[in-house]
Order: sequence, then structure tokens, then C-alpha cells
Amino acid sequence: MENQEGNEPKEEITINSDISDEIKIADDVVAVIAGVAVSEVPGVAGMSGGFAGGISEVFSGKKNLAKGIKVEVGETEAKIDVNIIVEYGTRIPDVAFEIQNRVKKAVESMTGLKVIAVNVHVQGVSALTEKQDEPEEKKEI
Repeated sequence: MENQEGNEPKEEITINSDISDEIKIADDVVAVIAGVAVSEVPGVAGMSGGFAGGISEVFSGKKNLAKGIKVEVGETEAKIDVNIIVEYGTRIPDVAFEIQNRVKKAVESMTGLKVIAVNVHVQGVSALTEKQDEPEEKKEI
């Protein structure tokens, strides 16, 4: 009967292998994947994060790739909210559609999660052309 008791660790090993079959992906990981995909879309001037996100970037000196991204990850699916600032002169529906496609494709291919929604929230418009013209005028003076 002692041999049967010696089999108990084998049962524990079996239980451990069942646990190792489970893969959990953190919300932050999905947010970074989505953030990289958004940053590659033409017409996106930047991400719109909160005040705390901007302060943490200043103090850490690192760019927060998940800035402006909110993710809700379930067992097999994900919902993603993206807050962006668009460049002046771009067609917002086209930019938003491209973001939705790229984020969905990137997250699904890298994580295996099904993306059920990519909500794009336009928080502002960047008019960098005006700011770039001003320094040139000052140089001419």
C-alpha cells in the first residue's frame, strides 16, 4: 500500500500540468500591443492619456506605449478603448476605421484573444502646422 501512496505525487504532477495549460494575459500587455498598433496609423498625432499618465512619463523618462488605451480582458475575449488626438486635415472616420482594423488584427494574432470591440474616442485635433510656422517666422526676423 505504500506504493500506492507513492503514486500521489504523480497525481499532483498531473494537476500541475493542467494548471500550466492555462495562459493569462495581463491587461497591460494587450494595451501595449494596441498602443503600438495605433501609433503606426497615419493621421494619429498622439494618444490622449490622463494627467497621471503624463506625469509618470516625465518622471520615468520612458514613453508609455499603453497611454490612452483602456483594456478589459476576459477569458477568451477583449474589449479595447482607444483615446487619440488626430492630425489636422485628416479624415477622422478613415483614421478610426484603420485603428480598429490594425488593433483587432494585432491583438488577435499576438494573443489569441477574440477582440469584440475597439472603441475609438477622438479627444482632440493637433494643429502642428501652425506651431511649426511660428519658429520659422521668428528666424526670418
